[in-house]
Amino acid sequence: MDSKQYKSPLHEMAETMSNDFWNDSCAIDELSYALEYGAVGATTNPVIVGNVLKQDKARYDERIKEMVVTMPEATEDDIAWKLNEEMAQAGAKMLMPIFEASNGQKGRISIQTNTKYYRNWKLLLEQTMHFSTLAPNIQVKMPVTKAGVKAVEEATYQGVSINATVSFTVPQALAIGAAVERGLKRREAEGKDISQMHPVCTIMVGRIDDWLKEVVKRDGIEVDMEYLDWAGVAVMKNAHRIYNERGYRTQLLAAAYRNDYQWTEFMGSDLAMTIPHKWIKKFNESDVKVEPRMQIPVDPQIIETLAAKIPDFVKAYEAEGMSEEEFDSFGAVNTTLKQFLGGYDELISMIREYMVIIR
Repeated sequence: MDSKQYKSPLHEMAETMSNDFWNDSCAIDELSYALEYGAVGATTNPVIVGNVLKQDKARYDERIKEMVVTMPEATEDDIAWKLNEEMAQAGAKMLMPIFEASNGQKGRISIQTNTKYYRNWKLLLEQTMHFSTLAPNIQVKMPVTKAGVKAVEEATYQGVSINATVSFTVPQALAIGAAVERGLKRREAEGKDISQMHPVCTIMVGRIDDWLKEVVKRDGIEVDMEYLDWAGVAVMKNAHRIYNERGYRTQLLAAAYRNDYQWTEFMGSDLAMTIPHKWIKKFNESDVKVEPRMQIPVDPQIIETLAAKIPDFVKAYEAEGMSEEEFDSFGAVNTTLKQFLGGYDELISMIREYMVIIR
């Protein structure tokens, strides 16, 4: 394609490099915009679903009222999950042409399991198997907790393409890469098809930055704040390097955008990026030069300084920085679980407003 035909730098990246990008929302208008610029996927979580409902209430108002009336024994949780599923199905329909053209390697939408199940792999798996029936191009998100790692292996064995989330560190990403391999190999040993499966592991690069900034503030650590904007990038580049060395068949996905580095530094790789609408527009309107940068290492001084001063950076960056037993108590995990639980509670509150006024 002639460079004059590119609509934006983000579009140029999507057309000329192996990177995929997704719309980090199931909002119909936002996904439509992202698809124009080369997006090949979408995702959702409890916070996103609540925000979509708040921002586009008119689109869903009558449908929620209809569910309240036609599901007379449904709880507010039942209706909230039904709405969540229908939002995911609408996005899946928009992405289906990409899914079919790529033999299942692109064109998926992720729907997230109930955050309340983060300690119970059986409940995570049960909900995952249900979600996998909603559309052929559904990808199911599960948290990278100790229970989540077990659920990922079992779901992969059952033929579900997973998206590991609530993930911030190299040890978490490696645990998922290994769990997926175990699940795939079990399927292959039984002669089961894996040709259309496409597992993904998210690293929430912006949220590990957020957490380390919180730690620095809490503990009174003196460090160049600019260095903290590179922490998530360093974690992702290290995880990506090890994935390639080990031959994991899971695609890494960058999420939780906070700065331009979390786009530009990942160009020129098989890495995917799930980008919120406001950042998609920002990147589209930029004059960034599109060039491979994934193989360029983060300044060693940044990594050495962060490792020397912040123990949680070591936990996040080093392959052996944490055991699976430690995942559930890592600060970024706790913070994000609380936010997702709060987002779910807010969504339930919005649904409750419909239920108590419908007569």
